[in-house]
Amino acid sequence: MTTGILLLNFGEPERPELDEVVPFLEAIFLANMRLEHAADAEAGRRRARMLAERRAPALVADYRRMGASPLAEQTRAQARALDVALRRRGFEARVAVGMQFTGPSIVDAVRTLCRAGVDRLVGLPLYPLCGASTTIMALERLQDALAALDWHPDVTEITGWHRHPDYSILRTRAVRMYCEEAEIDLGGVDTRLVFSAHGTPLKYLEEGNRYDLYVRDHCRELARRLGVEHYELGYQNHDNRPDVEWTLPEIGEVVRHVEAERVVVVPVSFMQEQSETLVELDLDLREDADSVGVSFHRVPIPYDDPQFVMLLAQLVQNACAVERRACRCRPGAYCLNDRLEYEASVSSS
Repeated sequence: MTTGILLLNFGEPERPELDEVVPFLEAIFLANMRLEHAADAEAGRRRARMLAERRAPALVADYRRMGASPLAEQTRAQARALDVALRRRGFEARVAVGMQFTGPSIVDAVRTLCRAGVDRLVGLPLYPLCGASTTIMALERLQDALAALDWHPDVTEITGWHRHPDYSILRTRAVRMYCEEAEIDLGGVDTRLVFSAHGTPLKYLEEGNRYDLYVRDHCRELARRLGVEHYELGYQNHDNRPDVEWTLPEIGEVVRHVEAERVVVVPVSFMQEQSETLVELDLDLREDADSVGVSFHRVPIPYDDPQFVMLLAQLVQNACAVERRACRCRPGAYCLNDRLEYEASVSSS
Protein backbone atom coordinates (compact mmCIF):
# COMPACT_ATOMS: atom_id res chain seq x y z
CA MET A 1 0.00 0.00 0.00
CA THR A 2 1.31 3.42 -0.98
CA THR A 3 0.49 6.30 1.33
CA GLY A 4 0.02 9.89 0.25
CA ILE A 5 0.93 12.50 2.85
CA LEU A 6 -0.76 15.85 2.39
CA LEU A 7 0.85 18.63 4.41
CA LEU A 8 -1.80 21.29 4.90
CA ASN A 9 -0.88 24.91 5.51
CA PHE A 10 -2.42 28.36 5.40
CA GLY A 11 -0.52 29.83 2.48
CA GLU A 12 0.75 33.35 1.90
CA PRO A 13 1.42 35.31 -1.31
CA GLU A 14 5.02 35.03 -2.41
CA ARG A 15 4.86 38.35 -4.27
CA PRO A 16 3.80 41.56 -2.48
CA GLU A 17 1.43 42.59 -5.27
CA LEU A 18 -2.28 43.40 -5.24
CA ASP A 19 -3.12 40.77 -7.87
CA GLU A 20 -1.95 38.09 -5.42
CA VAL A 21 -2.93 39.68 -2.11
CA VAL A 22 -6.55 40.59 -2.95
CA PRO A 23 -7.57 37.02 -3.96
CA PHE A 24 -5.71 35.66 -0.93
CA LEU A 25 -7.61 37.91 1.47
CA GLU A 26 -10.90 37.42 -0.34
CA ALA A 27 -10.58 33.64 0.08
CA ILE A 28 -9.87 34.02 3.81
CA PHE A 29 -12.81 36.36 4.40
CA LEU A 30 -15.15 34.16 2.39
CA ALA A 31 -14.09 31.01 4.25
CA ASN A 32 -14.86 32.74 7.56
CA MET A 33 -17.98 34.52 6.36
CA ARG A 34 -20.17 33.05 9.09
CA LEU A 35 -18.57 35.68 11.33
CA GLU A 36 -20.33 38.32 9.22
CA HIS A 37 -23.96 37.07 9.30
CA ALA A 38 -24.34 37.76 5.58
CA ALA A 39 -27.90 37.60 4.26
CA ASP A 40 -27.06 35.05 1.55
CA ALA A 41 -24.12 33.58 -0.37
CA GLU A 42 -23.97 36.39 -2.88
CA ALA A 43 -23.96 39.02 -0.13
CA GLY A 44 -21.19 37.08 1.55
CA ARG A 45 -19.08 37.12 -1.61
CA ARG A 46 -19.57 40.87 -2.03
CA ARG A 47 -18.66 41.45 1.61
CA ALA A 48 -15.55 39.28 1.30
CA ARG A 49 -14.43 41.18 -1.80
CA MET A 50 -15.00 44.54 -0.13
CA LEU A 51 -13.05 43.53 2.98
CA ALA A 52 -10.20 42.18 0.85
CA GLU A 53 -9.91 45.32 -1.27
CA ARG A 54 -9.99 47.50 1.85
CA ARG A 55 -7.31 45.49 3.66
CA ALA A 56 -5.02 44.65 0.70
CA PRO A 57 -3.01 47.91 0.34
CA ALA A 58 -1.85 47.84 3.97
CA LEU A 59 -0.98 44.15 3.74
CA VAL A 60 0.97 44.71 0.52
CA ALA A 61 2.93 47.40 2.34
CA ASP A 62 3.62 44.96 5.18
CA TYR A 63 4.80 42.30 2.74
CA ARG A 64 7.13 44.77 1.08
CA ARG A 65 8.64 45.58 4.47
CA MET A 66 9.21 41.86 4.97
CA GLY A 67 10.28 40.97 1.45
CA ALA A 68 9.14 37.74 -0.14
CA SER A 69 7.24 35.49 2.26
CA PRO A 70 9.27 32.38 3.19
CA LEU A 71 6.21 30.37 4.27
CA ALA A 72 5.73 28.45 1.01
CA GLU A 73 9.41 27.63 0.49
CA GLN A 74 9.87 26.52 4.08
CA THR A 75 6.79 24.31 3.78
CA ARG A 76 8.10 22.77 0.56
CA ALA A 77 11.45 22.11 2.25
CA GLN A 78 9.67 20.40 5.14
CA ALA A 79 7.77 18.23 2.67
CA ARG A 80 10.97 17.18 0.90
CA ALA A 81 12.65 16.37 4.20
CA LEU A 82 9.64 14.35 5.36
CA ASP A 83 9.67 12.34 2.14
CA VAL A 84 13.33 11.42 2.75
CA ALA A 85 12.75 10.63 6.44
CA LEU A 86 9.85 8.29 5.73
CA ARG A 87 11.73 6.43 3.00
CA ARG A 88 14.68 5.91 5.33
CA ARG A 89 12.24 4.32 7.76
CA GLY A 90 11.02 1.98 5.06
CA PHE A 91 7.66 3.72 4.85
CA GLU A 92 6.60 4.07 1.21
CA ALA A 93 4.94 7.44 0.77
CA ARG A 94 4.40 10.38 -1.54
CA VAL A 95 4.39 13.82 0.10
CA ALA A 96 2.51 16.81 -1.29
CA VAL A 97 1.72 20.33 -0.04
CA GLY A 98 -1.74 21.89 -0.13
CA MET A 99 -2.44 25.49 0.90
CA GLN A 100 -5.78 26.74 2.16
CA PHE A 101 -5.63 30.17 0.55
CA THR A 102 -2.82 30.20 -2.05
CA GLY A 103 -1.31 27.73 -4.47
CA PRO A 104 -0.79 24.89 -4.64
CA SER A 105 -4.39 24.49 -3.53
CA ILE A 106 -5.60 21.53 -1.51
CA VAL A 107 -7.60 20.38 -4.54
CA ASP A 108 -4.49 20.45 -6.73
CA ALA A 109 -2.47 18.56 -4.13
CA VAL A 110 -5.16 15.89 -3.75
CA ARG A 111 -5.36 15.54 -7.52
CA THR A 112 -1.58 15.04 -7.68
CA LEU A 113 -1.69 12.27 -5.08
CA CYS A 114 -4.64 10.62 -6.80
CA ARG A 115 -2.75 10.53 -10.09
CA ALA A 116 0.26 9.09 -8.27
CA GLY A 117 -1.85 6.04 -7.45
CA VAL A 118 -1.73 6.21 -3.66
CA ASP A 119 -4.11 3.93 -1.75
CA ARG A 120 -4.14 5.71 1.59
CA LEU A 121 -4.17 9.44 2.31
CA VAL A 122 -2.96 11.16 5.47
CA GLY A 123 -4.01 14.78 6.04
CA LEU A 124 -1.48 16.47 8.31
CA PRO A 125 -2.08 20.17 9.10
CA LEU A 126 1.18 21.94 9.92
CA TYR A 127 -0.45 23.82 12.79
CA PRO A 128 0.89 22.85 16.23
CA LEU A 129 -2.28 24.07 17.96
CA CYS A 130 -5.66 22.89 16.71
CA GLY A 131 -7.83 25.85 15.66
CA ALA A 132 -11.17 26.19 13.90
CA SER A 133 -9.95 28.29 10.95
CA THR A 134 -6.66 26.43 10.60
CA THR A 135 -6.55 22.71 11.45
CA ILE A 136 -10.27 22.00 11.24
CA MET A 137 -10.96 24.14 8.19
CA ALA A 138 -7.97 22.65 6.34
CA LEU A 139 -9.24 19.12 6.95
CA GLU A 140 -12.74 20.14 5.83
CA ARG A 141 -11.21 21.45 2.59
CA LEU A 142 -9.44 18.11 2.17
CA GLN A 143 -12.77 16.29 2.39
CA ASP A 144 -14.32 18.78 -0.05
CA ALA A 145 -11.49 18.10 -2.50
CA LEU A 146 -11.97 14.34 -2.26
CA ALA A 147 -15.69 14.74 -2.92
CA ALA A 148 -15.08 17.05 -5.89
CA LEU A 149 -12.71 14.50 -7.43
CA ASP A 150 -14.98 11.56 -6.52
CA TRP A 151 -11.95 9.82 -5.02
CA HIS A 152 -12.39 7.55 -2.02
CA PRO A 153 -9.05 6.41 -0.59
CA ASP A 154 -8.57 5.27 3.00
CA VAL A 155 -8.17 8.63 4.79
CA THR A 156 -6.47 9.36 8.10
CA GLU A 157 -6.72 12.86 9.55
CA ILE A 158 -4.31 14.23 12.15
CA THR A 159 -5.48 17.08 14.34
CA GLY A 160 -3.89 18.16 17.64
CA TRP A 161 -0.19 17.38 18.05
CA HIS A 162 1.27 20.12 20.24
CA ARG A 163 1.36 17.61 23.10
CA HIS A 164 3.87 15.36 21.38
CA PRO A 165 6.81 15.33 23.85
CA ASP A 166 9.37 15.76 21.07
CA TYR A 167 7.63 18.95 19.98
CA SER A 168 7.88 20.45 23.46
CA ILE A 169 11.55 19.46 23.56
CA LEU A 170 12.12 21.02 20.13
CA ARG A 171 10.57 24.36 21.06
CA THR A 172 12.24 24.44 24.47
CA ARG A 173 15.63 23.82 22.90
CA ALA A 174 15.07 26.66 20.42
CA VAL A 175 14.38 29.10 23.27
CA ARG A 176 17.42 27.95 25.26
CA MET A 177 19.75 28.18 22.28
CA TYR A 178 18.56 31.68 21.46
CA CYS A 179 18.97 32.88 25.03
CA GLU A 180 22.44 31.35 25.31
CA GLU A 181 23.58 33.07 22.11
CA ALA A 182 22.05 36.38 23.21
CA GLU A 183 23.41 35.94 26.75
CA ILE A 184 19.96 36.33 28.28
CA ASP A 185 19.02 34.82 31.63
CA LEU A 186 15.33 33.89 31.44
CA GLY A 187 15.25 33.67 35.21
CA GLY A 188 16.49 37.22 35.68
CA VAL A 189 14.17 39.64 37.47
CA ASP A 190 14.54 42.15 34.63
CA THR A 191 13.55 39.65 31.90
CA ARG A 192 10.09 38.36 31.01
CA LEU A 193 9.23 35.39 28.82
CA VAL A 194 6.32 36.33 26.54
CA PHE A 195 4.41 33.80 24.45
CA SER A 196 2.62 35.10 21.37
CA ALA A 197 -0.22 33.09 19.82
CA HIS A 198 -2.21 33.82 16.72
CA GLY A 199 -5.60 35.14 17.78
CA THR A 200 -8.94 33.58 16.96
CA PRO A 201 -12.50 34.97 16.98
CA LEU A 202 -14.33 34.26 20.23
CA LYS A 203 -17.24 32.90 18.20
CA TYR A 204 -15.18 29.84 17.28
CA LEU A 205 -14.42 29.18 20.93
CA GLU A 206 -18.08 29.61 21.83
CA GLU A 207 -18.89 27.00 19.19
CA GLY A 208 -16.69 24.50 21.01
CA ASN A 209 -13.18 24.85 19.60
CA ARG A 210 -10.58 24.68 22.37
CA TYR A 211 -7.74 26.54 20.72
CA ASP A 212 -7.31 28.84 23.73
CA LEU A 213 -7.07 25.83 26.03
CA TYR A 214 -4.38 24.31 23.81
CA VAL A 215 -2.45 27.58 23.74
CA ARG A 216 -2.41 27.88 27.51
CA ASP A 217 -1.51 24.23 27.91
CA HIS A 218 1.43 24.52 25.52
CA CYS A 219 2.77 27.73 27.07
CA ARG A 220 2.52 26.25 30.54
CA GLU A 221 4.48 23.18 29.44
CA LEU A 222 7.22 25.20 27.74
CA ALA A 223 7.58 27.48 30.77
CA ARG A 224 7.84 24.42 33.02
CA ARG A 225 10.57 22.90 30.88
CA LEU A 226 12.41 26.22 30.80
CA GLY A 227 12.18 26.58 34.58
CA VAL A 228 10.26 29.85 34.30
CA GLU A 229 7.55 30.49 36.87
CA HIS A 230 6.24 33.87 35.68
CA TYR A 231 5.50 34.51 32.01
CA GLU A 232 3.03 36.39 29.82
CA LEU A 233 0.73 35.31 26.99
CA GLY A 234 -0.74 37.58 24.33
CA TYR A 235 -2.65 37.07 21.09
CA GLN A 236 -1.95 38.46 17.64
CA ASN A 237 -5.44 39.62 16.72
CA HIS A 238 -6.61 41.20 13.48
CA ASP A 239 -8.81 44.29 13.21
CA ASN A 240 -10.18 43.57 9.71
CA ARG A 241 -13.66 43.04 11.16
CA PRO A 242 -14.41 45.67 13.83
CA ASP A 243 -17.57 43.84 14.96
CA VAL A 244 -15.76 40.54 15.63
CA GLU A 245 -14.47 39.88 19.15
CA TRP A 246 -11.05 38.21 19.40
CA THR A 247 -9.01 36.45 22.04
CA LEU A 248 -7.43 38.61 24.73
CA PRO A 249 -5.07 39.98 25.90
CA GLU A 250 -3.67 41.50 22.72
CA ILE A 251 0.08 41.00 22.41
CA GLY A 252 0.87 44.69 21.94
CA GLU A 253 -0.90 45.54 25.19
CA VAL A 254 1.03 42.81 26.98
CA VAL A 255 4.40 44.14 25.87
CA ARG A 256 3.54 47.80 26.46
CA HIS A 257 2.57 47.05 30.07
CA VAL A 258 5.14 44.40 30.96
CA GLU A 259 7.10 45.00 34.16
CA ALA A 260 10.53 44.12 32.83
CA GLU A 261 13.51 45.67 31.08
CA ARG A 262 13.50 43.09 28.30
CA VAL A 263 11.12 40.58 26.74
CA VAL A 264 11.89 37.28 25.05
CA VAL A 265 9.00 36.61 22.66
CA VAL A 266 8.20 33.05 21.57
CA PRO A 267 5.65 32.56 18.73
CA VAL A 268 3.78 29.34 19.49
CA SER A 269 1.24 29.07 16.65
CA PHE A 270 3.56 28.61 13.69
CA MET A 271 6.19 26.24 12.32
CA GLN A 272 7.27 28.53 9.48
CA GLU A 273 8.39 32.13 9.40
CA GLN A 274 5.80 34.40 7.79
CA SER A 275 4.25 37.86 8.02
CA GLU A 276 2.86 37.10 11.48
CA THR A 277 6.43 36.67 12.77
CA LEU A 278 8.55 38.80 10.44
CA VAL A 279 6.20 41.81 10.38
CA GLU A 280 3.73 41.61 13.27
CA LEU A 281 6.41 40.62 15.78
CA ASP A 282 9.83 41.65 14.44
CA LEU A 283 8.66 45.06 13.24
CA ASP A 284 5.33 46.07 14.82
CA LEU A 285 5.75 44.47 18.25
CA ARG A 286 9.33 45.67 18.41
CA GLU A 287 8.02 49.21 17.92
CA ASP A 288 5.61 48.66 20.83
CA ALA A 289 8.50 47.54 23.00
CA ASP A 290 10.71 50.44 21.90
CA SER A 291 7.93 52.91 22.72
CA VAL A 292 8.11 51.96 26.40
CA GLY A 293 11.85 51.40 26.57
CA VAL A 294 11.74 47.60 26.69
CA SER A 295 14.49 45.60 24.98
CA PHE A 296 12.91 43.25 22.42
CA HIS A 297 14.10 39.73 21.57
CA ARG A 298 12.24 37.21 19.40
CA VAL A 299 13.04 33.49 19.24
CA PRO A 300 13.17 32.23 15.63
CA ILE A 301 10.88 29.43 14.46
CA PRO A 302 12.88 26.13 14.36
CA TYR A 303 11.34 25.27 10.98
CA ASP A 304 14.46 23.53 9.68
CA ASP A 305 15.32 21.57 12.83
CA PRO A 306 15.81 17.91 11.80
CA GLN A 307 13.92 16.87 14.93
CA PHE A 308 10.78 18.52 13.56
CA VAL A 309 10.85 16.33 10.47
CA MET A 310 11.36 13.27 12.67
CA LEU A 311 8.33 14.34 14.69
CA LEU A 312 6.20 14.63 11.53
CA ALA A 313 7.34 11.17 10.44
CA GLN A 314 6.37 9.74 13.83
CA LEU A 315 2.95 11.39 13.62
CA VAL A 316 2.31 9.88 10.20
CA GLN A 317 3.41 6.38 11.16
CA ASN A 318 1.58 6.40 14.48
CA ALA A 319 -1.62 7.70 12.91
CA CYS A 320 -1.51 4.95 10.30
CA ALA A 321 -0.79 2.25 12.89
CA VAL A 322 -3.41 2.89 15.58
CA GLU A 323 -7.05 1.93 15.39
CA ARG A 324 -8.34 4.06 18.27
CA ARG A 325 -9.12 7.67 17.51
CA ALA A 326 -9.78 10.34 20.13
CA CYS A 327 -10.52 13.79 18.77
CA ARG A 328 -13.13 16.19 20.09
CA CYS A 329 -13.02 18.47 17.03
CA ARG A 330 -12.88 15.81 14.28
CA PRO A 331 -14.40 12.46 15.31
CA GLY A 332 -12.22 9.67 13.97
CA ALA A 333 -9.10 11.78 13.61
CA TYR A 334 -5.75 10.97 15.22
CA CYS A 335 -5.23 13.45 18.06
CA LEU A 336 -2.84 13.83 20.98
CA ASN A 337 -5.18 16.08 22.96
CA ASP A 338 -7.40 13.33 24.38
CA ARG A 339 -5.69 13.43 27.78
CA LEU A 340 -6.01 17.21 27.89
CA GLU A 341 -9.71 16.95 27.12
CA TYR A 342 -10.12 14.54 30.01
CA GLU A 343 -8.18 16.79 32.39
CA ALA A 344 -10.28 19.79 31.36
CA SER A 345 -13.55 17.94 31.89
CA VAL A 346 -12.46 16.77 35.32
CA SER A 347 -11.30 20.23 36.43
CA SER A 348 -14.59 21.82 35.35
CA SER A 349 -16.80 19.21 37.06
